[in-house]
Amino acid sequence: MRMIREGIELPKLEGHYCFGCGTENPRGLNLYFYRSGDAICADVTLDKHHEGWANMVHGGIISTLFDEVMSWTILYFKRIFFVTRKMEVRYIKPALIGVPLTVRGVITDADDPASSKITARAEMLGRDGSLLARATGEFFVLPPEKLSLVPEDQKRDMSLLFKRLDSQ
Repeated sequence: MRMIREGIELPKLEGHYCFGCGTENPRGLNLYFYRSGDAICADVTLDKHHEGWANMVHGGIISTLFDEVMSWTILYFKRIFFVTRKMEVRYIKPALIGVPLTVRGVITDADDPASSKITARAEMLGRDGSLLARATGEFFVLPPEKLSLVPEDQKRDMSLLFKRLDSQ
């Protein structure tokens, strides 16, 4: 379900199968992201297909949401090719299915342009603003010689996305 609570909606890639944000994956989350200050956010209400324990969102789905929001945060603010190196998640309170949730990501360390590492953090908030879970992530910037691993059509699509983001 698409919800944009506040902020500027980000353009997204069409025709990809990413579980988190892809438009072509019938089992995926098809997330939409928006900028709110120095953060990138997504609002989502999950259903029985995303359940772990009865009425609770599966921890792996929460981890996916965190990976996606931190990744889109880096895409938006840095416009670079990268991969997730590691992520640590702390579950604080149960996230319930059928309840609106917000995931929010911010970059925490990327001051050195020569560094191949970017760190970010994310949080999941309940509809009342309570903190349900949080994560930190480390991301590896792909150097030009590693871009040969990325399919040409995806490089083209990402470059077009970067241009669309630049025009916002």
